Amino acid sequence: MLRVIHRTLLLALAAGLGLWPTGAGAHDASAWGGLFRTRDGGASWFQASAGRVMGGALAVTIDPTAPDDLVLGTDSGLLRSRNGGRDWDLLASDVLLGAALAVSFDTSGQTLLAANASTLAASSDGVHWQSRLLPIGAAPPRALVPAGPAGAFYLLGWNGLFSSDDAGTTWSPLGSGLPGPVSRLLIEPTASGSLVALVDGGIWSSRDGGRTWTPRDRGGLPAGGVEALDRDPGMPARLWAGGADRVFRSDDDGQTWSAVGQPLPDAGTRLHGIAASLDQDGSRLLLSTDRGLYVTTDGGAHWDLLVDNLPGHIEAGPLVFATRQPATLYAGFSVTPYDEVWQNAASGSSALARLARSELVGALAFVLLLGLGAGLALRLLARRSQPPRVQRRLAG
Repeated sequence: MLRVIHRTLLLALAAGLGLWPTGAGAHDASAWGGLFRTRDGGASWFQASAGRVMGGALAVTIDPTAPDDLVLGTDSGLLRSRNGGRDWDLLASDVLLGAALAVSFDTSGQTLLAANASTLAASSDGVHWQSRLLPIGAAPPRALVPAGPAGAFYLLGWNGLFSSDDAGTTWSPLGSGLPGPVSRLLIEPTASGSLVALVDGGIWSSRDGGRTWTPRDRGGLPAGGVEALDRDPGMPARLWAGGADRVFRSDDDGQTWSAVGQPLPDAGTRLHGIAASLDQDGSRLLLSTDRGLYVTTDGGAHWDLLVDNLPGHIEAGPLVFATRQPATLYAGFSVTPYDEVWQNAASGSSALARLARSELVGALAFVLLLGLGAGLALRLLARRSQPPRVQRRLAG
């Protein structure tokens, strides 16, 4: 009897798998996203999100007063680790549902803000959370950036830039004169109110906290083609930019730019982040791209794609230095391309809605066949358990 049940279920499973779509995806189906850590400037990497299966690490923030206190926004929620990624706890599950797209500590490390596609949440202890309204034009948020005073933040919205000095209770619109939304915002540590922003492939600067802006990429950069912008943690006046398969450097806070080293070996690579000052002589650079992590140890003369202990063939996104530990760096990876994550959030798409019709048909057929197989098996089992006279009556 058990052989009959087993055979029936196998037939149903085989039929269902035969209907399941087999088209190849854009990424390696065996790879998962997550957060990875290096403590030697990118020479070796270890998984910092072990024990947590996630499709993507979307945003990372580190307590400025505690280098091992991390908060991670993922495609399935908000996580916190107080020991550098060895253990994780779920945060704000009663307030934030779905993907946590943005998260940040303030400069004091006392206040946390986090947001999904439609909701902002604030906490002073990481345990108790209060929901806040996102300003009009902010959903879905691209990023949260700590400003100078405690409780002050910038919010990079889908269609606007905003500032708050009361931990997100109220927001003021900024960005007048900018040609589009801000995708990256850097704060100059030595000058109050001095900002540098990446907007529609160009670089802009503000000296008054974001109220007015002027273009900053008058020469040396690919016109309208800048994809990544970061500040050198070892030299505050040095900026790094990436685009058109190249890396560029400015030593005067973005006034002038020059190309660094050689182009990346794979044409058409999209850059997401740049990490510099990883060694004493400044020759090691790390790039997060849509192909993974690239590294150079000779100032860009040669670039290598890192593969050891890292996900293969999926996008690398956030690059975040640990507080007061210049050789410790965290890198996030996502199975779903980062641009697609935010586009889906902007359109309100769910994972189910993004499934192709053929995938839904195959899944439904698979479930129905399993149900039919289980029903047939239960009927046979019921008949076998009846006395012989009842079996003859049922058969008749």
